[in-house]
Amino acid sequence: MATATKLEVLDAKGQKAGSVDLPESIFAAETNVPLIHQVVTAQLAAARQGTHKTKNRGERSGSGVKPFKQKGTGRARQGSVRMPQHRGGGIVHGPVPRDYSQRTPKKMIAAALIGLLSDRTRANRLHVVDSFGIENKPSTKAARDYLAQVAPGNRVLVVIAREDEVTALSVRNLPFVHVLFQDQLNAYDVVVSDDLVFTKAAFDAFVASRAAKEDTK
Repeated sequence: MATATKLEVLDAKGQKAGSVDLPESIFAAETNVPLIHQVVTAQLAAARQGTHKTKNRGERSGSGVKPFKQKGTGRARQGSVRMPQHRGGGIVHGPVPRDYSQRTPKKMIAAALIGLLSDRTRANRLHVVDSFGIENKPSTKAARDYLAQVAPGNRVLVVIAREDEVTALSVRNLPFVHVLFQDQLNAYDVVVSDDLVFTKAAFDAFVASRAAKEDTK
Protein backbone atom coordinates (compact mmCIF):
# COMPACT_ATOMS: atom_id res chain seq x y z
CA MET A 1 0.00 0.00 0.00
CA ALA A 2 1.45 3.37 -1.01
CA THR A 3 2.16 5.89 1.70
CA ALA A 4 0.39 9.21 1.83
CA THR A 5 1.21 12.82 2.52
CA LYS A 6 -1.10 15.48 3.86
CA LEU A 7 -2.91 18.41 2.28
CA GLU A 8 -4.70 21.13 4.21
CA VAL A 9 -8.48 21.38 3.97
CA LEU A 10 -9.74 24.96 3.93
CA ASP A 11 -12.98 26.12 5.49
CA ALA A 12 -15.48 28.66 4.17
CA LYS A 13 -13.19 31.50 5.31
CA GLY A 14 -10.09 30.11 3.66
CA GLN A 15 -8.60 28.97 6.97
CA LYS A 16 -7.22 25.54 7.76
CA ALA A 17 -9.98 23.22 8.93
CA GLY A 18 -8.15 19.90 8.86
CA SER A 19 -6.23 17.78 6.39
CA VAL A 20 -6.64 14.89 3.99
CA ASP A 21 -4.26 12.11 2.98
CA LEU A 22 -2.75 12.24 -0.52
CA PRO A 23 -2.02 8.66 -1.60
CA GLU A 24 1.26 8.54 -3.49
CA SER A 25 -0.24 6.19 -6.06
CA ILE A 26 -2.56 9.03 -7.17
CA PHE A 27 -0.85 12.29 -6.25
CA ALA A 28 2.87 11.48 -6.41
CA ALA A 29 3.10 9.52 -9.65
CA GLU A 30 5.43 10.22 -12.57
CA THR A 31 4.06 12.68 -15.14
CA ASN A 32 4.39 11.18 -18.61
CA VAL A 33 3.98 14.10 -21.02
CA PRO A 34 3.81 12.06 -24.28
CA LEU A 35 1.16 9.82 -22.72
CA ILE A 36 -0.87 12.84 -21.61
CA HIS A 37 -0.62 14.31 -25.12
CA GLN A 38 -1.85 11.06 -26.66
CA VAL A 39 -4.79 10.74 -24.27
CA VAL A 40 -5.85 14.40 -24.60
CA THR A 41 -5.59 14.23 -28.40
CA ALA A 42 -7.76 11.12 -28.43
CA GLN A 43 -10.30 12.78 -26.15
CA LEU A 44 -10.55 15.82 -28.41
CA ALA A 45 -10.79 13.60 -31.48
CA ALA A 46 -13.66 11.63 -29.93
CA ALA A 47 -15.54 14.90 -29.35
CA ARG A 48 -15.55 15.71 -33.07
CA GLN A 49 -18.88 15.07 -34.78
CA GLY A 50 -17.40 14.04 -38.10
CA THR A 51 -20.55 15.09 -39.97
CA HIS A 52 -18.72 17.28 -42.51
CA LYS A 53 -19.72 16.63 -46.12
CA THR A 54 -19.24 18.25 -49.51
CA LYS A 55 -21.04 17.37 -52.76
CA ASN A 56 -19.23 15.83 -55.67
CA ARG A 57 -20.23 16.47 -59.28
CA GLY A 58 -22.78 13.65 -59.20
CA GLU A 59 -24.59 15.25 -56.25
CA ARG A 60 -24.72 18.81 -57.60
CA SER A 61 -27.87 20.10 -59.24
CA GLY A 62 -27.60 21.26 -62.85
CA SER A 63 -27.82 20.02 -66.39
CA GLY A 64 -25.64 17.23 -67.66
CA VAL A 65 -25.72 18.68 -71.16
CA LYS A 66 -22.48 20.04 -72.61
CA PRO A 67 -22.37 23.81 -72.02
CA PHE A 68 -21.13 24.40 -75.59
CA LYS A 69 -20.10 22.32 -78.57
CA GLN A 70 -16.95 20.25 -78.52
CA LYS A 71 -15.09 21.94 -81.35
CA GLY A 72 -14.86 25.27 -83.10
CA THR A 73 -15.11 27.66 -80.15
CA GLY A 74 -11.44 27.86 -79.31
CA ARG A 75 -12.21 27.05 -75.70
CA ALA A 76 -11.31 23.96 -73.70
CA ARG A 77 -13.81 21.16 -74.09
CA GLN A 78 -16.35 20.87 -71.29
CA GLY A 79 -18.71 18.03 -70.50
CA SER A 80 -20.99 19.47 -67.81
CA VAL A 81 -21.56 22.59 -65.74
CA ARG A 82 -21.39 20.35 -62.69
CA MET A 83 -17.68 19.75 -63.21
CA PRO A 84 -15.42 21.05 -60.40
CA GLN A 85 -13.92 23.91 -62.40
CA HIS A 86 -17.31 25.56 -62.86
CA ARG A 87 -18.94 27.82 -60.31
CA GLY A 88 -21.43 25.74 -58.35
CA GLY A 89 -19.79 22.54 -59.49
CA GLY A 90 -18.80 19.56 -57.42
CA ILE A 91 -15.93 19.49 -54.93
CA VAL A 92 -12.95 17.27 -55.62
CA HIS A 93 -11.64 15.13 -52.73
CA GLY A 94 -13.76 17.02 -50.19
CA PRO A 95 -14.42 15.82 -46.64
CA VAL A 96 -16.91 13.01 -46.09
CA PRO A 97 -18.56 11.80 -42.85
CA ARG A 98 -16.13 9.80 -40.71
CA ASP A 99 -15.50 8.67 -37.17
CA TYR A 100 -12.51 10.43 -35.58
CA SER A 101 -12.50 8.44 -32.35
CA GLN A 102 -9.33 6.61 -31.37
CA ARG A 103 -9.04 3.51 -29.27
CA THR A 104 -7.34 4.40 -25.98
CA PRO A 105 -6.84 1.70 -23.31
CA LYS A 106 -8.39 2.47 -19.94
CA LYS A 107 -5.04 2.06 -18.19
CA MET A 108 -3.53 4.80 -20.35
CA ILE A 109 -6.45 7.14 -19.63
CA ALA A 110 -6.09 6.51 -15.89
CA ALA A 111 -2.30 6.94 -15.98
CA ALA A 112 -2.60 10.27 -17.81
CA LEU A 113 -5.10 11.60 -15.26
CA ILE A 114 -3.00 10.46 -12.30
CA GLY A 115 0.12 12.01 -13.84
CA LEU A 116 -1.67 15.35 -14.23
CA LEU A 117 -3.04 15.28 -10.69
CA SER A 118 0.45 14.55 -9.41
CA ASP A 119 1.85 17.45 -11.43
CA ARG A 120 -0.76 19.86 -10.04
CA THR A 121 -0.02 18.60 -6.53
CA ARG A 122 3.73 19.20 -6.89
CA ALA A 123 3.01 22.71 -8.18
CA ASN A 124 0.72 23.46 -5.19
CA ARG A 125 -2.22 23.86 -7.57
CA LEU A 126 -4.42 21.26 -5.89
CA HIS A 127 -6.82 22.55 -3.24
CA VAL A 128 -9.37 20.83 -1.04
CA VAL A 129 -12.11 22.87 0.63
CA ASP A 130 -14.58 21.81 3.25
CA SER A 131 -17.29 23.85 1.55
CA PHE A 132 -17.83 27.13 -0.27
CA GLY A 133 -19.78 28.48 2.68
CA ILE A 134 -22.94 28.74 0.59
CA GLU A 135 -25.96 27.40 2.37
CA ASN A 136 -29.38 26.58 0.90
CA LYS A 137 -29.44 29.30 -1.77
CA PRO A 138 -26.90 29.47 -4.65
CA SER A 139 -24.70 32.58 -4.83
CA THR A 140 -22.40 33.20 -7.81
CA LYS A 141 -20.88 36.27 -6.11
CA ALA A 142 -19.97 34.31 -2.98
CA ALA A 143 -18.44 31.52 -5.08
CA ARG A 144 -16.41 34.03 -7.11
CA ASP A 145 -15.04 35.77 -4.04
CA TYR A 146 -14.16 32.49 -2.38
CA LEU A 147 -12.34 31.09 -5.43
CA ALA A 148 -10.39 34.33 -5.81
CA GLN A 149 -9.09 33.74 -2.29
CA VAL A 150 -8.41 30.01 -2.59
CA ALA A 151 -7.35 29.44 -6.22
CA PRO A 152 -5.19 32.18 -7.82
CA GLY A 153 -5.15 30.67 -11.33
CA ASN A 154 -6.88 32.20 -14.34
CA ARG A 155 -8.71 28.96 -15.11
CA VAL A 156 -10.12 26.90 -12.27
CA LEU A 157 -11.55 23.39 -12.34
CA VAL A 158 -14.02 22.80 -9.50
CA VAL A 159 -14.76 19.16 -8.66
CA ILE A 160 -17.87 18.51 -6.58
CA ALA A 161 -19.95 15.59 -5.38
CA ARG A 162 -23.07 14.54 -7.27
CA GLU A 163 -25.43 15.74 -4.56
CA ASP A 164 -23.84 19.19 -4.20
CA GLU A 165 -26.38 21.07 -6.29
CA VAL A 166 -25.97 24.41 -4.51
CA THR A 167 -22.26 24.65 -5.35
CA ALA A 168 -22.89 23.55 -8.94
CA LEU A 169 -25.43 26.32 -9.43
CA SER A 170 -23.15 28.86 -7.76
CA VAL A 171 -20.07 28.32 -9.94
CA ARG A 172 -21.47 27.29 -13.31
CA ASN A 173 -21.86 30.87 -14.63
CA LEU A 174 -18.36 32.00 -13.71
CA PRO A 175 -16.45 32.49 -17.00
CA PHE A 176 -13.10 31.30 -15.61
CA VAL A 177 -14.52 28.21 -13.89
CA HIS A 178 -15.38 24.75 -15.18
CA VAL A 179 -17.28 22.44 -12.86
CA LEU A 180 -17.32 18.63 -12.90
CA PHE A 181 -18.61 15.84 -10.71
CA GLN A 182 -15.85 13.68 -9.24
CA ASP A 183 -16.70 10.74 -11.52
CA GLN A 184 -16.34 12.97 -14.60
CA LEU A 185 -12.75 14.03 -13.91
CA ASN A 186 -10.63 13.67 -17.05
CA ALA A 187 -7.21 14.55 -18.43
CA TYR A 188 -8.31 17.31 -20.81
CA ASP A 189 -10.17 19.38 -18.22
CA VAL A 190 -7.22 19.08 -15.83
CA VAL A 191 -4.58 19.99 -18.41
CA VAL A 192 -6.39 23.18 -19.49
CA SER A 193 -6.92 24.34 -15.89
CA ASP A 194 -4.44 26.21 -13.72
CA ASP A 195 -5.94 25.21 -10.37
CA LEU A 196 -8.03 22.27 -9.17
CA VAL A 197 -10.45 22.81 -6.30
CA PHE A 198 -12.04 19.71 -4.78
CA THR A 199 -14.76 19.82 -2.20
CA LYS A 200 -13.88 17.37 0.56
CA ALA A 201 -16.85 15.16 -0.26
CA ALA A 202 -15.77 14.96 -3.91
CA PHE A 203 -12.14 14.34 -2.95
CA ASP A 204 -13.03 11.50 -0.60
CA ALA A 205 -15.31 9.92 -3.22
CA PHE A 206 -12.65 10.18 -5.93
CA VAL A 207 -9.89 8.67 -3.78
CA ALA A 208 -12.21 5.88 -2.65
CA SER A 209 -13.15 5.05 -6.24
CA ARG A 210 -9.49 4.94 -7.28
CA ALA A 211 -8.64 2.70 -4.33
CA ALA A 212 -11.50 0.35 -5.23
CA LYS A 213 -10.22 0.08 -8.81
CA GLU A 214 -6.69 -0.70 -7.59
CA ASP A 215 -8.04 -3.41 -5.27
CA THR A 216 -9.79 -5.15 -8.18
CA LYS A 217 -6.58 -5.43 -10.22
